[in-house]
Amino acid sequence: MTSDPVAANRGTSVRQRLPEAVYPLADGALDAQPVRPADAVDILFVNPPAPDGAIWIRSQHRVGRRSREGMIWPQVSLAQLAALFPDYRVQIIDAIPARMSWPDFEAQLRAARPRYYVTQLTGPTLQNDMYGAFLARGLGAVTIAFGTHITPLPRATLEPFPALDYGLRGEPDLTLRELIDTLDATGRAGEPEAASASVVDDLAARWPRLDEAFRQRLERLFRGADADWGFSKQSAADEPALSQIKGLVWRRNGKVVCNADRPFIANLDDLPLPRHDLLPLARYRAPLVKGKYAFVVTSRGCPAGCRFCIKHVTSGAGVRFRSPDNVLAELEQLVALGVHSIHMYADLFTVNRDHVVGICQGILDRGLALRWTCNSRVDFVDPELLQLMARAGCWMISWGIESGDEKMLRRMHKGITVAQVEQALTWSKAAGIMNWGYFIIGLPGETEDSIRSTIDLAKRLPIDLVLFHIAAPHPGTPFFFEVVEQGWFRPGTRWEDVDMDRSTVLDYPNLKAEQLERWARVAFREWALRPRPALTYLRLLLGSPSLWHAALDIGLESLGWARG
Repeated sequence: MTSDPVAANRGTSVRQRLPEAVYPLADGALDAQPVRPADAVDILFVNPPAPDGAIWIRSQHRVGRRSREGMIWPQVSLAQLAALFPDYRVQIIDAIPARMSWPDFEAQLRAARPRYYVTQLTGPTLQNDMYGAFLARGLGAVTIAFGTHITPLPRATLEPFPALDYGLRGEPDLTLRELIDTLDATGRAGEPEAASASVVDDLAARWPRLDEAFRQRLERLFRGADADWGFSKQSAADEPALSQIKGLVWRRNGKVVCNADRPFIANLDDLPLPRHDLLPLARYRAPLVKGKYAFVVTSRGCPAGCRFCIKHVTSGAGVRFRSPDNVLAELEQLVALGVHSIHMYADLFTVNRDHVVGICQGILDRGLALRWTCNSRVDFVDPELLQLMARAGCWMISWGIESGDEKMLRRMHKGITVAQVEQALTWSKAAGIMNWGYFIIGLPGETEDSIRSTIDLAKRLPIDLVLFHIAAPHPGTPFFFEVVEQGWFRPGTRWEDVDMDRSTVLDYPNLKAEQLERWARVAFREWALRPRPALTYLRLLLGSPSLWHAALDIGLESLGWARG
């Protein structure tokens, strides 16, 4: 794998740091650093512009990919992080729904003039995302990144990009709060390597601007995740306080340092409700959804052992739940903001039946006017549960089916059978819930016969929408390590090429990349060019005029054609 060739040194001018041929800048665009205005932003949370002007999906729990389905994902991860800083001036820039260009983004960055710039990174958009950090660093901001790429590859992410000051591995919430507290306590936020040797342990001194209730919430969060937190900060005189921040990646004397892992947050109810009010809720989109749209994270973690899945990299295999009452409080907050379309955004929403029942019954008891969607596995539902979900407003479920071949399902450690798939989707349809099927073409062990079995299953299932992804080996997954060990990466592969929705980086002995790409197109053609799917897509187009172009691009690309 190759990495970004850009070498941005803080002591050089912008012109020297980044060639104009790579990222054009106006004369003197960043060389001059005006004094920050009094109302400047303290912390700016950013979902940066896309590399190609298309709709891209980025998320704390997912890898980056083009949105073939026309979805614009609400940035609930940024809203959750922003909620941890009520004592700071915070702002969120989500450049994707606005189709923001880099010049427009730079103008907003200059207007905000943040002290801290917090962004998410994904492999397929890595160099692009780092450009935002470069712009912010040029304006004097401390740059911080999190996400599914930096967690498994911290050194390989920071070393080629000197414009990035810090990385947050795993769950970023508490690491970010502690990092900014530490930098502000030392008074040296702009000079990371010169941080003081100790940080005040007293909570009142650490969080002077917080009200007592929020201070207690933070204390519960930190102590719930790490029993030793707050007692070991007095370091030796030559040991920077930054070295004590678990989950942090930083530079010391020019070398990248990875601190100890941070334990997962034990009680998600201790987190404040996300700042949805900072998001452009009216701009988010999903197929067949009208009006404002939001994500609600109901749990973190998934017990399934799928070898290709990125969820375990940041969320772990254990599942931690928010209580139904806590979820319902967020739903009521969203209804007050005029949001009536929700996606229950969990690594696996239906993993605990009682949890789902509690949320559904709460929606009904409180009379919340909501239409919502979720994801599920076919082995975590039953007819009664699906009927209750439908009564509570669930109208579509996304199913990770992956393959119609039993051997492939076992090979990928999916833990389900074709019979279970057929049964669960039939139950769902009987309950009045639409089915969205997700399949993967090209995981290890795939053959043309197994692909054919997948296509045949997709065609006989009661599916309303479908996506056939091409297998993408994401860092940190067992699938990735197997591809590395077997030498299945195509020569010259870059992180930007690991895109599950356009092409593949894989060359198997029996199936080359071009064959996998062709089979993905064949799969969609055979499924889509039938009366029932055609009617569904017509409904999508007529019901959501704003998705016309996105839906057209989806269909043409999947059919192997191109729109000029």
